[in-house]
Amino acid sequence: MKRIYQTVLSFLVLAGILVGCQNKPATKTVKAEKPLEWSRNANIYEVNIRQHTKEGTFNAFADHLPRLKEMGVDILWLMPIFPISEKNRKGSLGSYYSVKDYRAVSPEYGTMEDFKNLVKKAHDLGMYVILDWVANHTGWDNHLITEHADWYTHNEKGEIVSPVEDWSDTADLNFDNEELRKYMIGSLKFWIEQADVDGYRCDMAAMVPTDFWNRARKELDAVKPVFMLAEAWEPELVEEAFDMAYGWDFHHLMNHIAKGEKNAKEIDAYFAKVDTLYPKDAYIMNFLTNHDENSWAGTIKERMGDAGNTFAVLTFTMPGMPMLYSGQEAGLDHRLKFFEKDEINWDNKELMPFYTQLISLKKNNKALRNGAQGGQLVRIPSDKDEAVYAFVREKDGDKILVVLNLTGEAQDVNLNSELLAGEYKEYFTNEAAKFAAKEKMSLKAWEYKVFVK
Repeated sequence: MKRIYQTVLSFLVLAGILVGCQNKPATKTVKAEKPLEWSRNANIYEVNIRQHTKEGTFNAFADHLPRLKEMGVDILWLMPIFPISEKNRKGSLGSYYSVKDYRAVSPEYGTMEDFKNLVKKAHDLGMYVILDWVANHTGWDNHLITEHADWYTHNEKGEIVSPVEDWSDTADLNFDNEELRKYMIGSLKFWIEQADVDGYRCDMAAMVPTDFWNRARKELDAVKPVFMLAEAWEPELVEEAFDMAYGWDFHHLMNHIAKGEKNAKEIDAYFAKVDTLYPKDAYIMNFLTNHDENSWAGTIKERMGDAGNTFAVLTFTMPGMPMLYSGQEAGLDHRLKFFEKDEINWDNKELMPFYTQLISLKKNNKALRNGAQGGQLVRIPSDKDEAVYAFVREKDGDKILVVLNLTGEAQDVNLNSELLAGEYKEYFTNEAAKFAAKEKMSLKAWEYKVFVK
């Protein structure tokens, strides 16, 4: 109730200031810097520094920046770069998410100067860098444990505990402590002030109080306007603190559809849920894989079979921001070891042109812009709604028609909508196409067609 009251009060005050600006509602003005304008047609690329190159260093990864720029990558999300705790470590190298020091870089990756140079090189190429931030817990030999034991969660015996039993290499932080909050926000500011990072991907964001994130966002924006991604689905997180949440529900739905356990019709229910729960201008991150999914749930091929490229097309054309993971463009075909060195094989780059095309489509079509600036997704009815997912999105003269066979069998489908009518070019073949309000299409197993007007 308190939050609602404050929101209403802020609106009334701002409305008074903006008297006469009838074409710019006060609610839009409040969100002018959230999200940032440069994120409107952006994509995001998760970087696993340890596994991305043979050396596993900032400097070695920097050599990949021109290639990623050529692909069209916008935001580089770097998995945690901090020193990894040795006490209770898992494996020989440990988990990236067991932080020993929030204000230092892991010698495994290089020096602070190396990191600053990486950020500068990315900026010089027009890319943005966000850091993976682990606020909920630290490693067991983080200096905070000895210096501020009261900042941690204790059991009835007075012992510091892990946040989850399986996360035995980490110790749970207690955000009821005001001094911890100040330190954490100070550490977040540290990387903006010292290395000019552009924001954060916040690990297990829902396990940290939302009011902390709301406060942190305001203080960070006062230093530099930032982009914030929550590793969480909770809608309240994108009301104030975060620009983007994880599309976990859709990720799992794609896996189920690929295995024949669910069908295309259930996508409608997902979009209805998003439209109901989330602010209109919030972003949802759409992804086929990430560091957790690859290592623990399986490769794209394992989970999706031959449907991977089809769902990639969907993640780049549906509302939300598409994400790629290190090696995805190289057809990453094995589960990377999480606690050991396991270099990505870059010999196969067959998918690079495919993802380059998808990124270009996303960047240059106004209907595919992120958040409220993108075109509304409108489903095209057919006689195969459970097998074929077809939709249009249109904005400011740009229109896109996407038709996807979401089954492993060939489909003859009859599409029926006035929205079909028009002249297009199929994006991947550059072939001209002209449609009436009723059209019949034949699609091979998992075939996708993208028509641009």
